[in-house]
Amino acid sequence: MTGPRLAVSVGEPAGIGPDIVIRAARELGRFNTVLIADPRVLSERAEMLDRDFPAGSYDPGDRAPGLSIAPMPLAHPCRAGRADARNAPAVLAALERGVAGCLSGEFDALVTGPVNKALMRKAGIDFMGHTEYLARLSGAPMPVMVLAGETGSGRMPLRVALATTHIPLSAVPGAVTRERLAAVLEVLVRGLKRDFGIGKPRVAVLGLNPHAGEDGELGAEDRDVVARAIAEFGDPGVTGPWPADTAFTRGNLAGQDTVLAMYHDQGLPVVKHAGFGATVNVTLGLPFVRTSVDHGTAFDLAGTGKADEGSLVQAVTAAARMARRRSRHPQ
Repeated sequence: MTGPRLAVSVGEPAGIGPDIVIRAARELGRFNTVLIADPRVLSERAEMLDRDFPAGSYDPGDRAPGLSIAPMPLAHPCRAGRADARNAPAVLAALERGVAGCLSGEFDALVTGPVNKALMRKAGIDFMGHTEYLARLSGAPMPVMVLAGETGSGRMPLRVALATTHIPLSAVPGAVTRERLAAVLEVLVRGLKRDFGIGKPRVAVLGLNPHAGEDGELGAEDRDVVARAIAEFGDPGVTGPWPADTAFTRGNLAGQDTVLAMYHDQGLPVVKHAGFGATVNVTLGLPFVRTSVDHGTAFDLAGTGKADEGSLVQAVTAAARMARRRSRHPQ
C-alpha cells in the first residue's frame, strides 16, 4: 500500500519557508512530499545554507517516498530577507495549486509554509489568513483552527481550537452566537474523531468574559449564548463555559482533549508558550487535510541558517498521519 502524497506550499520566498524545507529535507523525504515552489529559490537558498538538497522534478505517477518540486516560478527575483510584494501572487498561486490538487485527489494533504499578510495587502490582495483563504477556495462553510502541541512537560497533549479567528477583538462578542458555536462544535468534535483518532472527545469551552461572566455580573454572553449553545449541542463531552484564567491549569487540562477558545489571543498564546516551534496548526472543516507551521516568515532569519525546522517536521508528520486515517475512514 502506498503512503499519502503531501503537497507543501513553501510560503513567502524571501522568508524562512525555503530555509526550513531545506533543513528538513531528510525528514520530508520519508514521505511522498511535493514542494510547490520556485526551484531557483530553493537551489539558491540551499547554497546559502551550504546544504545538500536532494529534490527531483515532480512526477505525478510516482508514489514512492521522496522529495520533489512542482515548479511555481516567481515573477521577480527573490533575495533572502528582502520582502517583495510583487511575488505575492505567486505565493497565492502555490496555495491554489495545492488546494486544486487536494480536491482532485492528486494530493492527500496540504502543508502550508508561512506567509506575510502585510505583503499580501501591499500587493492589493484580500488575505485575512490561510484558514479563511483555504475555506474560500474549497467552499468550506465553517473552518475551525486548531493548534496542537504539548504542555511544557512534553507528556500531555495540548490542543486549542478557536471559535473565531482573524477578526478585531471589538468584533468578537457579536460573532460569538449560538448558531456559530453549534457549527464550530460540530466541526471540532467530528474532526477530533476523524483526524485525531479520539473516540469520545472531551472539549472544554471557554467563557468570553472574565470568570465566564460570573452568572451575568461580568457580561451576559456566557450565560445566554455560550452556556445555552453547549446545552443545545447535547454532547456530555462538551462542557463549559470555563473561566479562561483557570482552564489551562494542569489539573483542569488533564480531563480534556481540547480547549475551545472564543478568540485568537485568548487561547493561542498559551499553546505557543508551551511548545512554540513544535506546534502544528490544523484546519478542520475542509474537504482535505491541512496542517501548517506555528510561526511566521521571520525575514531576519532567512538565509542565516538559524531557522528552526521543527514545526514543519511536526506539521508534515501530522498531515501524513491524518491522511492515513482518512484513507481508512473516508467519512
